[in-house]
Amino acid sequence: MSGRIITSEEVRRLAWLSKIKISKNEERRYLEEMGEILEYFKMLDEVDTEGVEPTYHVIELVNVTREDVAQQTSSNSLLEIVPVMKGRYVKAPRII
Repeated sequence: MSGRIITSEEVRRLAWLSKIKISKNEERRYLEEMGEILEYFKMLDEVDTEGVEPTYHVIELVNVTREDVAQQTSSNSLLEIVPVMKGRYVKAPRII
């Protein structure tokens, strides 16, 4: 493997997963470029993260949805908004 971070086989697999066809020249170019990118990311291994609490989001996310409140609704009022009924049943499109 000669110290490479990524192999030609992995580049071809990524191309296949991406549904793109690449030539041998492109494969060699991507092998080199992806290797450089992955080498750059290896610098993160050198950062001292001792005592740093892990974060899962860069910014704090807050749920901004409304509270879930049950509403009292009669079944008759719900059936009034149904587009198609067959007898007392709701008719839905066929799903194949």
